[in-house]
Amino acid sequence: EVQLVESGGGLVQAGGSLRLSCEASGFTFHDYAIAWFRQAPGRERERVACISTSGGRPFYANSVKGRFAVSIDSGTDTVSLQMNDLKPEDTAIYYCAIRGGVFIGNCPPDFSAWGQGTQVTISL
Repeated sequence: EVQLVESGGGLVQAGGSLRLSCEASGFTFHDYAIAWFRQAPGRERERVACISTSGGRPFYANSVKGRFAVSIDSGTDTVSLQMNDLKPEDTAIYYCAIRGGVFIGNCPPDFSAWGQGTQVTISL
């Protein structure tokens, strides 16, 4: 059974930083992509960042470009999301998700397994 466990959420002031981690296990993909999504109350789910084991360029939503950085450790199957210069509009539950295969360019929309999410709250 595929399991994804997020950690690192919390409450920080605007302008601060947080680092989220997503540890994946139980999958059989040789190559895979992991994405970070977020969802705030009353808003649609948003793809924030994607990265794959191909070593290709990660994908970022326009709303986070230049502030967020995603990285992957294939040895431990852990993906991290470094979030800097956080804004109140970044407040959401952040989820990671995994799919087999790699991507080029845009992050694919469909992922086969999801984590439970971690709350990120940014105060003024």
